[in-house]
Amino acid sequence: MIAIGLLLIYHVVIGFQPWGTMIGFIANEKPWSALWIPMTMLNIWRIPLLFFVSGMGVYFAIQKRDWKQLLVERASRILIPFLFGIFMIVPVHTYIWQHYYNLSMDYSPDPGHLWFLGNIFIYVIILLPVFLYLKNNEDGKVVGWIKRLLMNPLGLILVVAAFVIEVLIVDPRPYELYAMTWHGFFLGLIAFFFGFCFVLSGEGFWKMLLRWRWLFLFLAFAQFSLRLVLYPMAPSYLLAVESVWWILSVFAFGYKYLNHPSKTLDYLSKAAYPVYILHMTFLYLASAIIFRLDIPVSLQFILVLLFTGGGCFAIYELLIRRVNFIRPLFGLKMNDGSKGALMKRVLN
Repeated sequence: MIAIGLLLIYHVVIGFQPWGTMIGFIANEKPWSALWIPMTMLNIWRIPLLFFVSGMGVYFAIQKRDWKQLLVERASRILIPFLFGIFMIVPVHTYIWQHYYNLSMDYSPDPGHLWFLGNIFIYVIILLPVFLYLKNNEDGKVVGWIKRLLMNPLGLILVVAAFVIEVLIVDPRPYELYAMTWHGFFLGLIAFFFGFCFVLSGEGFWKMLLRWRWLFLFLAFAQFSLRLVLYPMAPSYLLAVESVWWILSVFAFGYKYLNHPSKTLDYLSKAAYPVYILHMTFLYLASAIIFRLDIPVSLQFILVLLFTGGGCFAIYELLIRRVNFIRPLFGLKMNDGSKGALMKRVLN
């Protein structure tokens, strides 16, 4: 949920930048450029973090499934919401944008912000043989080597090197352009693979992260500070390195402070996926309404953020979470109790 929350804030901030319309956002006529300073830190690791987390999720999904069951499960969790979003979610905020700028109302199928889901499903297909091999040979030499490598902080050099090699080959410009680019595809594939390997490595990896968490955070802040002051146009290979430090820091501190049972965390975790799918619609609607109000720009920002987050959670709580046949459209499992009750009615 942390990653989705950061993504939501990031997208709200874009609406307050003068160049927001250039990438298809509704932009405020009263920009707040200072908001972009912290976003320059966030935008190099927010999307890679989501790919790491998605790879971790596949590790847990594969434990009690064969390859056919995994593909069916991932299709229901990823492909169905992806296709539903292309035809039912993305058109809504597209039309809001067109109406706001008095443009012709038309739409051709486009993944929009859901491009991320399409990438993930492709990664599952590509990496499935590798993941199955690792799952079926957890006591073998390869998995043993991976565990020993990732239990040692020096082993993270391999992780960093993979991302550096990707940018040296692809040469992305800018680095932060992930959506529907080869850079976004290959970066996501690497992050997805290492996310799986991180969980595969077990407690040894997480204890190593915990032990070195302050170093990771220091390296991340140091690189960001230097970039902010000395290298505003830092080369992509340095951004790739900084990105890894931020992500490792998030994992380390999350493991320390969020690795415990909590009803709140469980609720937010389940809400994250629907919120991700819905948030652009509520963001565009909030922008179209609030940007026209003659109020301070700081108040506009707060209202857009509250409207977007509140709208997403209201729809999740009142509709998606409670209406069983809608749940799969937003990546959630159907409630077993509802299916059982339906079966009883059929049999009786």
